[in-house]
Amino acid sequence: MRAVVQRVTHATCTVAGAVTGQTGPGLLVLLGVAPGDTAQTARALAAKIAKLRIFGDDAGKMNRSVLDTGGGVLSISQFTLYADTRAGNRPSFTGAAPPEQARGLYGAFNAALRDLGLSVGEGRFGEHMVIDLGNDGPVTITLDLD
Repeated sequence: MRAVVQRVTHATCTVAGAVTGQTGPGLLVLLGVAPGDTAQTARALAAKIAKLRIFGDDAGKMNRSVLDTGGGVLSISQFTLYADTRAGNRPSFTGAAPPEQARGLYGAFNAALRDLGLSVGEGRFGEHMVIDLGNDGPVTITLDLD
């Protein structure tokens, strides 16, 4: 599994003009699933993200997690995180899990975040989504559990 985690002031996902998920201060997580990923991988990545200390403490140092701040998460499934552009100019996505597998693991990831006590907004799997966000910092972290 691969995630791009952005600290945000807000984030909203819209599909066909309707909001499907949003968060106020917290995290935007773009999630890619690989063929070898499992529910255990999803739980491990969710725990890592929930405890990732990228929010400022009283001294302004990144020492607090989204759990510590009471922030939320907007989670977006994004198979393009597994794009391979080494050969030519058209990306190959053979490194991404097939949709049937990815859909279930995206759901397991979101459920694991909720089990940890986080409020989670979601995109809509397999749909064209428009994401609006305020990148705070900016702080952007890439996590890879492959």
